[in-house]
Amino acid sequence: MSKTVIISGGMLDEGFAEKVLEANPEAYIIAVDKGLEYLYNHKIEPQYIVGDFDSIDPKVIDYYRKETNIPIREYNPVKDATDTEIALRLGITLGSKEMILLGATGGRIDHLWANVQTLSVACDAGVNACILDEKNKIWVTNKSCVLKKSEAYGPYLSVFSLEGEIYDFSLEGTKWPLNHHDLMPCDSLTVSNQFVDDEVKISFVNGRIVIMETKD
Repeated sequence: MSKTVIISGGMLDEGFAEKVLEANPEAYIIAVDKGLEYLYNHKIEPQYIVGDFDSIDPKVIDYYRKETNIPIREYNPVKDATDTEIALRLGITLGSKEMILLGATGGRIDHLWANVQTLSVACDAGVNACILDEKNKIWVTNKSCVLKKSEAYGPYLSVFSLEGEIYDFSLEGTKWPLNHHDLMPCDSLTVSNQFVDDEVKISFVNGRIVIMETKD
């Protein structure tokens, strides 16, 4: 199992979710709490169901408990991790090398920020994971990288420090390049840049950064 799609309980454009699942027919599907409702309504079978089930329609989770043999991992709402983090860690344990998180944006900002931080868990495990919606692709890396303009999710590129000061940070191939800058968590300098060259090079020597590829 090389790829996992996690369906979380945030805002989910059903047409967009359908396209992602159709493009990844071999992906393992983990349903997270209210995200299970989308799969139930579209008769899509997940491989795992996780959550405390405090936000899902009770009839939906009852159906899976009584009518299917799909593994369900149920947690007390009073716990030390979000349902999405639990699902992501499960994907890592199952051997996934790539993960797409749907339904991880929209609604409460605290939930969105927790989901962004959770991407660090995948990053540290060497797993490529991203949050995806119609306008945004969000991912975390602890290594310098090269982005291809032809593969960009959108024309805009924003970069943020996820943990303290990022030393010797450089951007090449963007509308506003940056050379050997010490990127601070409070910096807005690297918001809404744009791809110019065929390749954009991002380099730094420590820590983790959040990369957001976006479109209007």
